[in-house]
Amino acid sequence: MSSTQQSGGGTATSAVPPTSTSTPRLLPSASGWWYLGGRRLVLLGPAAADAAGRLDPAVERQLLATGAHGPTPVRAYALTALTTTACNLGCAYCFQNTGPDPRGGSQPPRIDGSAMSRQTARETVEFAAARMAEAGLDALDLHLSGGEPLLNPAGCRDLLEFAGPRGLRSARLTSNGTLLTPTLAGELAGAGLRSVRITLDGRREEHDLIRVRRSGGEGTFDVLMARLAKASAATELRWELRVNVSQHNRDGLHALLDQLAERVDPDRCQIMFALVNDTGVGYRNTLARDADLVDRFVGWLGHAAERGFRIRRPAATRPDLGGSSRGRLGVVVSADGTLYGRVETAGRPDAAVGTLHTGYRPEAEIAGRWRGAGPDPALRAFRDAVDARVLDFLHATGRLDPPAQLPDPTGSATPAKPVGPVGPAPAAGLSACGGRR
Repeated sequence: MSSTQQSGGGTATSAVPPTSTSTPRLLPSASGWWYLGGRRLVLLGPAAADAAGRLDPAVERQLLATGAHGPTPVRAYALTALTTTACNLGCAYCFQNTGPDPRGGSQPPRIDGSAMSRQTARETVEFAAARMAEAGLDALDLHLSGGEPLLNPAGCRDLLEFAGPRGLRSARLTSNGTLLTPTLAGELAGAGLRSVRITLDGRREEHDLIRVRRSGGEGTFDVLMARLAKASAATELRWELRVNVSQHNRDGLHALLDQLAERVDPDRCQIMFALVNDTGVGYRNTLARDADLVDRFVGWLGHAAERGFRIRRPAATRPDLGGSSRGRLGVVVSADGTLYGRVETAGRPDAAVGTLHTGYRPEAEIAGRWRGAGPDPALRAFRDAVDARVLDFLHATGRLDPPAQLPDPTGSATPAKPVGPVGPAPAAGLSACGGRR
């Protein structure tokens, strides 16, 4: 690319459209191998790889020649904005906690609290617009985050308002759902919001032990379910329902899916299941990542699909645009205008990469702050085992297009595309597990 690494006030413009390159994955299938390329999902014959999962060189050359893998165009700048770093819940595993509640209650200490002002919201979008111009992009993807972003609804409205004229392509909200009234949902949808991610921790009896109000420790399941149902009925918003999995709730998740199917339109909801990892502040997940847990994940996803929910098709591991480009194609802006490479580190001074007013700090000072270490090998192996089984399920139940034969020197290589209840591929390849929020 012809553009140079920018500072906060840089003006260099890219003459070549930016691209992003995913990391391909090779997963075993009941009938051979699944190749998850950056551009195409391909079902390969059993002779395409050896027992250790190494592709035959001739097959690998053909996959590259036919365009199954390679750089893909980046269409939009990825802006994540924290409207506030405060939260009305006291979940023990939140990555924004700085320690456990010393009294064993529902008020674990958190990162410093702040709320985004209208001026900071304006400057946030202007900063993103300048980076878009430098990268040769004319579209913006906005993620409203927190804390609990709806503690500052004005900040959400301001960001949507300022982003609209700047090429807003999509806008999504990550919320605990307890403050999302039908009126507010309608206002945000009218301003450009298109989807909402909400997390559950099981049925009422499990959820209310974990996702509790910070003020008094009360459970939130009933209010969340009521808000979800009413906001869904009042708007055309789409929903991503993330179910955290731990030893506390693994036996009740089929029942939770049945409850959800009665409250919302499953066709507008995408379901994902995520292992709750210990963030080092007192929450310990004791689930063994064994064959039984793989069976459970696949069973939950299959049940969700049968109830009409959308599930994510496993995909190549896609890089985080902000971190992998060192801010050129995306950034996280905290409520006070401080810049970060990842939402997980927002609010922590030792992870900042700059400010809205000064731009990015010199690369030598922040090189290690843009990207995380990624999932540990055990988590990656668990994810691969689940995703391989999910692809076989989608294929066997007709939720992938019937494959067409391609010539292959060692076996069949057949492209497959998601149809039916299968939703878009995940942004970071975490289709069935991973994450902490």
